[in-house]
Amino acid sequence: MRCLTDIEQYRLKLLTNYSVSVALIEPTATGLRKSIMDATGSVRSYLKDNNFHDYEVQQQGPENKVILSGLIYEQLSKANAKVSLYRPNTKKGDPRIWFSGLDKYAGSNDILVLIAFQGIIHVFNLTSFPLEKMLESTIANPLQDLIFEINRTENIISNELLLKLKEIAKRGLIPSEVAADTSVGRTLETALGIDINSSQQPDYKGIELKSFRGARVNRKNLFAQVPNWQLSKFKSSAEILDEFGYHRGDDFKLYCTVSSLSRNPQGLTLCLNAELKQLIENSDKPEVGDFVLWTLDKLHERLQSKHRETFWVKADSVKQDGIEYFQYKEVMHTQKPINSQFNILLEQGIITLDHLIKRNSKGSVVEKGPLFKIRSAGLDLLFPPSKRYSLLD
Repeated sequence: MRCLTDIEQYRLKLLTNYSVSVALIEPTATGLRKSIMDATGSVRSYLKDNNFHDYEVQQQGPENKVILSGLIYEQLSKANAKVSLYRPNTKKGDPRIWFSGLDKYAGSNDILVLIAFQGIIHVFNLTSFPLEKMLESTIANPLQDLIFEINRTENIISNELLLKLKEIAKRGLIPSEVAADTSVGRTLETALGIDINSSQQPDYKGIELKSFRGARVNRKNLFAQVPNWQLSKFKSSAEILDEFGYHRGDDFKLYCTVSSLSRNPQGLTLCLNAELKQLIENSDKPEVGDFVLWTLDKLHERLQSKHRETFWVKADSVKQDGIEYFQYKEVMHTQKPINSQFNILLEQGIITLDHLIKRNSKGSVVEKGPLFKIRSAGLDLLFPPSKRYSLLD
């Protein structure tokens, strides 16, 4: 697909601001003449992710063609269209897509927007459609109705959670549930009626909650993920602890941060191998070298599942009579992190890894991580433009 023009980029950002997920496709002159377009990888992934169609399981040939409902939008009208999805018998059965009547609405090398919503594929011409004008119009129009409905649907849960957080903030100082670094999050979850557990699933109806003390310029937890033991030299956290652990009082543990920028006091560093799609942890001990690894696909999967939508809640911390209290004040609302940015931030040392391994008095090894963390300033680099809310307004 060709590079987007400035106005096309602006219109695409407008859709992002309204929480509208899209795919883009560019018809060619030949495609318009023959009523055929290649279903590119991004289009195939979009349709599959939105449970509309999976080309991977579709057989070749016209008898296996799938027809879905579509709508093509103009400024003040919309037209029904049949969406044909198929794989021809020729060549390798490269996936195809077509919208009936499309040649009336698009020219060659225009950029088309595909929106999968409520069982229908909605289409409009990003190149020629004055999206900014139609969204601001005081006269109702079909595409404005669609975008506003998607925005309302996408934000039902987030608006509900935001309202609850504002109610909690109005209560003023809330005493900490426990005396620990994690208390700012546990206290908020208790106030929301969320059970404290070790589930890897998001906290509130699909939204992940991450709370932090505002006075600290600290790193924020993204997710925990153990290495791929099958592909690693070391096969357990116990082996890592035995090799790199140290005594602190009665404990034998390994609590440390590992970065790609430099080696830590234990001689550990991270190395990103883009060709093999692996993140590797390496020791400066020659007899150890590379000892554990994570596949980037798995890390991307965890990032997407954990942070599809996240509320980062800032709180003031106050000590009174030896008890910590929290005033929850602000929220940053992020959605849909960018996998390629995750890789870059690992390489730049903005995303790091924490080992939290300890052998308890019974001899059992407990691993609270490894935790992948990000510097506070890195959030805007990992996520598309976020929304910020005051809880005290």
